[in-house]
Amino acid sequence: MLLGFDIGGTKCAVILGKITPTKEWVIVDKVIVATNKPVYEMIDLLFEKAEDLLAKQGVDKLALEGVGISCGGPLNSKKGLILSPPNLPGWDDIPIVEMAEKRFGKKVLLQNDANAGALAEWQFGAGRGYSNIIFLTFGTGMGAGLILDGKLYSGTTDLAGEVGHIRLSAMGPVGFGKAGSFEGWCSGGGIAQLAQMKAREKIQLGEQVSFCKTLDDLPKLSAKIVAEAAYQGDGLALDIYSLCAAYLGRGLALLIDVLNPEVIILGSIFGRAQSLLEPKMREVIEKEAYIGSSGACKIMPAGLSENIGDVAALVLAAMSNNLL
Repeated sequence: MLLGFDIGGTKCAVILGKITPTKEWVIVDKVIVATNKPVYEMIDLLFEKAEDLLAKQGVDKLALEGVGISCGGPLNSKKGLILSPPNLPGWDDIPIVEMAEKRFGKKVLLQNDANAGALAEWQFGAGRGYSNIIFLTFGTGMGAGLILDGKLYSGTTDLAGEVGHIRLSAMGPVGFGKAGSFEGWCSGGGIAQLAQMKAREKIQLGEQVSFCKTLDDLPKLSAKIVAEAAYQGDGLALDIYSLCAAYLGRGLALLIDVLNPEVIILGSIFGRAQSLLEPKMREVIEKEAYIGSSGACKIMPAGLSENIGDVAALVLAAMSNNLL
């Protein structure tokens, strides 16, 4: 049995599962908890939930085949440290691998969620059969996992793929602590910021906004709310997603030109809002990227869709014991 932890800025999941001899993944049990406690209380809660799942399934800790932790970056997988992720305030230099190994008595593998997602898609999803893959989280934040020449590439200091920090414009929504960054323009938080700015402008001019009635509603806006309005034909919502798509295309063009991948796999938001994003994204890529590279690169949503976080954590658990 494999134990996985998927740690996110808004929620965390604890997963028990296995990978069959025919390379199929199976989730045996799972619990989701909100990320709403101070860091060490939160980690202790996750460990308690894991122990509860093991007891519920009648699995002894000693029978675990591996433990994996997927978490938003930046982090240091070699030292087992979480290093102040922007979506996890207060999680500063947290020795989570050491803590988990003491609690469960097994070797633990930690990777950022982008690397874990890339490995999961490579093994079980849209990246099967490819050697050069870019996986982009495109969820609460924006990070990249890189499979290059059939190997995970993590860089000199384990920080390769932090593409959310790339500045795409002098001004713009803030992501990864930088205005106008890739994460600012292309993430759940970034889309919410865009929506707040655009809706505020309309409301202050006395115009109505279908998805935001008053200024008091601005903090409630989310990428999901705006997408629902866009699918209903709201012009402002469509404009917001078109702007996000344009910067998505610009960011992807940079990655295509630098890394010449076979496939780019886009997670979370792209899978839910592909028809809102893809036309403008591809239009910009066609203008910005070198045709010799862009013409050889497929762009697609994550094959594991909403299951990617669970499978990613299980893949890390399997890799911790060289089962993959």
